[in-house]
Amino acid sequence: VDECVEGTDNCHIDAICQNTPRSYKCICKSGYTGDGKHCKDVDECEREDNAGCVHDCVNIPGNYRCTCYDGFHLAHDGHNCLDVDECAEGNGGCQQSCVNMMGSYECHCREGFFLSDNQHTCIQRPEEGMNCMNKNHGCAHICRETPKGGIACECRPGFELTKNQRDCKLTCNYGNGGCQHTCDDTEQGPRCGCHVKFVLHTDGKTCIGERRLEQHIPPQAVSNETCAVNNGGCDSKCHDAATGVHCSCPVGFMLQPDRKTCKDIDECRLNNGGCDHICRNTVGSFECSCKKGYKLLINERNCQDIDECSFDRTCDHICVNTPGSFQCLCHHGYLLYGVTHCGDVDECSINRGGCRFGCINTPGSYQCTCPAGQGRLHWNGKDCTEPVKCQSSPGASKAMLSCNRSGKKDTCALTCPSRARFSPESENGFTVSCGTPSPRATPARAGHTGNSTNSNHCHEAAVLSVKQRASFKIKDAKCRLHLRNKGKMEEASRILGQGGAPCSDCQVTFIHLKCDSSRKGKGRRARTPPGKEVTRLTLELEAEVRAEETTAACGLPCLRQRMERRLKGSLKMLRKSINQDRFLLRLAGLDYELAHKPGPGAGERAELVETCRPGQHRAGAKCG
Repeated sequence: VDECVEGTDNCHIDAICQNTPRSYKCICKSGYTGDGKHCKDVDECEREDNAGCVHDCVNIPGNYRCTCYDGFHLAHDGHNCLDVDECAEGNGGCQQSCVNMMGSYECHCREGFFLSDNQHTCIQRPEEGMNCMNKNHGCAHICRETPKGGIACECRPGFELTKNQRDCKLTCNYGNGGCQHTCDDTEQGPRCGCHVKFVLHTDGKTCIGERRLEQHIPPQAVSNETCAVNNGGCDSKCHDAATGVHCSCPVGFMLQPDRKTCKDIDECRLNNGGCDHICRNTVGSFECSCKKGYKLLINERNCQDIDECSFDRTCDHICVNTPGSFQCLCHHGYLLYGVTHCGDVDECSINRGGCRFGCINTPGSYQCTCPAGQGRLHWNGKDCTEPVKCQSSPGASKAMLSCNRSGKKDTCALTCPSRARFSPESENGFTVSCGTPSPRATPARAGHTGNSTNSNHCHEAAVLSVKQRASFKIKDAKCRLHLRNKGKMEEASRILGQGGAPCSDCQVTFIHLKCDSSRKGKGRRARTPPGKEVTRLTLELEAEVRAEETTAACGLPCLRQRMERRLKGSLKMLRKSINQDRFLLRLAGLDYELAHKPGPGAGERAELVETCRPGQHRAGAKCG
């Protein structure tokens, strides 16, 4: 009875049933171990030679598979790993030069540039500076600025900072340390080694295979062969027949003419093994793989395009997916370099961008400018129109802020030549404003279309408004606008006349001042004793800088910063003059104090200012 044919054997599913004269025996298949009735997968990756894989070995049922580290690809023998030249495609994404290394690559910059933190783009080094932009910062890889104004060096992933805190030492974690096969970290750096059957090249990194000739000795004919003795000489399955032993092979192998040996079948020769793209033959089987830009589906045969645009930051600007690849596009005003990065185009470097006079490059665009005295930018965004100056009106005088220091005393005055407005809000407060807010203008950008300039209308030069706001306290005083006494008026006029000319450079165009003495002390029942009031002054100043004042060295933003510094300095002196009771408001040629401090003498009695009704005009402190 042949139990193997009838299927009455008790062999494991991963075993081969072999019939004997009186019974049968079970033999585990290749890649498995056991007594035939119980078979267990052999983990070839646990062998000392790592199953012949020079990098990683992945065990699979009845077989194994070799894989390589990042930066390497599997050789045709299925065991060795070869370096991938990342610079061969798209310059490795480097903006300037790409240098391939074993298992990795690096981007380098030309003289006068240094590598940015993304390790791909290059930044031009400035000539001066004591920070990371300085060409002598000394960091081998990445430079960071510390909060205290110094610098700290860092290394890219896979490198370690050396003891001098500047240089970076390569480790096995980056590109396998530059080794083709094995890498060990030492104090001196990575040390390379080779897998069995390979020897290390003189470069200390590459491994060369040893050529060994294998002689094939045909099996000797044995009379009265039986499967019970040496498996009948069969490589795999053995079956006793009347004419002797009968050998057979498992799936994926073919019995050779000697009727004993099993040879691997190259499934890739027939219809590419059913693979969409690449078929690789393995021992007893085969593997399908896909071209770059595709992924293998779960059936392990078909390939599907990878949508690279679904990943974050694939392209700097616009990503267009294509079969097996992708394409990066840049916004208008930018140029593609490498494969994925976009850099700004300096339109002003070519014929000034077509501008008649000045050209300022901006990210993704540019802007034409007109010099002082050349009018405003034309609607075409390139030319400049002839300026039509406005007729100055008699009442267009600017408000003025004057401050002067005499010894340790600061004296300040706010002058409102015209358009002064006084508004009493209550018995404890009032507001005073004068001047007109500055007109605003936004410089035209290149390419902006709008209405053409009408020559019948005049246009003020473009201005940039600067505002400052400050609050002050005057102790033991109450809000009351009153004429300054004659002695103080003469003293203030004398001090301001010693070179304390109005701050004409500041061009103070608008002043709004609020005085308030209505706040009570802390607590529900707290009362402010007479003569102990606290007066709060809130002052808002508006100044302007004009486009015609710009120079090549200082544009509108620069002028704005200068004006802010001037106003802040004046407000600082203003605060001191208020604390010293040396601040006055000059209206219609008369000097007024804003708050009244009760004094012991009758000569210090304040003279109240009468509020003028509509249609009345002020004459001194009276209305008529």
